Amino acid sequence: MSASEHEHVHVEKHFKATAAVRDIVIGMSDGLTVPFALAAGLTSAAAAIARGNSIIVTAGFAEIAAGSIAMGLGGYLAAKTDLEHYASELDREYRETVELPEVETEEVAKVFRDYGLSQTQMEPIVNAIISDQHRWVDFMMRFELGLEKPDPGRASRSAGTIAAAYIVGGLVPLAPYMLLQSISTALSISIGVTLLALFVFGAIKAHYTGVKLWKGALQTALVGGLAAAAAFLIARFIQGRVMTG
Repeated sequence: MSASEHEHVHVEKHFKATAAVRDIVIGMSDGLTVPFALAAGLTSAAAAIARGNSIIVTAGFAEIAAGSIAMGLGGYLAAKTDLEHYASELDREYRETVELPEVETEEVAKVFRDYGLSQTQMEPIVNAIISDQHRWVDFMMRFELGLEKPDPGRASRSAGTIAAAYIVGGLVPLAPYMLLQSISTALSISIGVTLLALFVFGAIKAHYTGVKLWKGALQTALVGGLAAAAAFLIARFIQGRVMTG
């Protein structure tokens, strides 16, 4: 290959850590919005109580602890379910290649037929695939069922990633209440830093997922902000009904 040809070689770059990004997105987005909504909802009630900040901080930490455990467990169970589902389908495909070889062979052929290959073109390919049972089953798992073999260690990593991201996200809106005495000031700063964190987090997520930075940042900030605002308004509404009831 000449120097000029080497310069024009196209190298595709694909981001492959999509599962980890998904876990971080799940944990961080919930961690930023749920503790913020809880802290904001408690602000008006705590304002009338001495040392109200300590109530908010205590409740916030309790929510972060419970939320991180619940989210981490959810991620663990989801990953375990994927692994168990794959194992079940793999076992079924192995049985069917033995018990229903004609049907499974036709399913292989159908995959190539759907791509427009003629019988003559696909026959040697199909024969090559079905000549080895492991290769045959792997083909069916990938192209008939659309399943990739899950990483056995995925469940524990998913749980840890989601829980850690939730804790980090949850500390952002709670930090002003830990550092400031004035509840109203802490609320204002909490709103600002939470929206900023959502914006920055959205931009980082967009960078790794191939979305335009400004679009990802605005979308994340808008969705997270609306979710937190809705939770805050609902909490204020319920509090108002209780106090007037």
